[in-house]
Amino acid sequence: MSKGVMRPGHIQIRVMDMDEAVCHYRDRMGLIETDRDASGRVYLKGWTEIDAYSVVLRQADEPGMDFMGFKVVSTEVMNQLKQELIEFGCQVEVIPAGELNDCGERVRFDSPTGHMFELYAEKKQTGKWGIHPKNPDAWPEELKGMRAQRFDHCLLYGDDLDGALDLFCKVLGFQLSEEVVDGELRVAQFISCSMKAHDLAWVRHPEKGKLHHASFYLETWGDVLRAADLISMHDMSLDIGPTRHGLTHGQTIYFFDPSGNRSEVFCGGDYTYPDHPVVTWDADQLGKAIFYHDRVLNERFLSVVT
Repeated sequence: MSKGVMRPGHIQIRVMDMDEAVCHYRDRMGLIETDRDASGRVYLKGWTEIDAYSVVLRQADEPGMDFMGFKVVSTEVMNQLKQELIEFGCQVEVIPAGELNDCGERVRFDSPTGHMFELYAEKKQTGKWGIHPKNPDAWPEELKGMRAQRFDHCLLYGDDLDGALDLFCKVLGFQLSEEVVDGELRVAQFISCSMKAHDLAWVRHPEKGKLHHASFYLETWGDVLRAADLISMHDMSLDIGPTRHGLTHGQTIYFFDPSGNRSEVFCGGDYTYPDHPVVTWDADQLGKAIFYHDRVLNERFLSVVT
């Protein structure tokens, strides 16, 4: 059951060329650039998001994810969860307010799969971009590219899936919604802190701390097909799609940013309530689970991570 974690709040992505990365996330995917800071980081958001940003780009020598943050309902909840994270055995660091622009104090913690996560309670709210909160129009006419609505979830690769599941479900109140099993071994897991099919997912992988993709929500299947057109129009690096997942049933397309980080845009998908049973896929059905139409796995999709 929920322990006060509301939703994915932000991700900091490492990119090797900031100008190319801004073109990918802002001009092609349609995120809104909202700020830059003294260290050169660029802040962006999906147009339906009320917080000031959800994506932070940091120039680095190699691609990947620095951390993923989750917003909690209050500072009191954040401080209580900080103590529970310490008791669980996480290495916990308090990041002062303002280290990310317009964001309050953050509690950063490591995980059994080597990924870094954060909790925070306060971030400046700027509202939906281009939409007045009173008598709002359907959407802003100025949107670019794929018109991504929000940062939705991440899929991560790492080794200790059981430890990660214990951390997020027992300490932070997430729910296991879907899984892939190979006999007794869980090889993939999808967890939610909301009604969504998943807010975070892992695939079992020998290396720690790897990012498979960051995912962004679109409104319709037509928008996913439009994204496919844009990928071809701009000669972007396509991974696979458009297609449908068996897992979570989302309609999807995958492609790469210029640094090699995988992006997903998708629509649809299942929903999860606390009384829902876990949906289980057998590993020998993995092709159909991931790519429901083709029913075969793309080797690049399985092996390329940052």
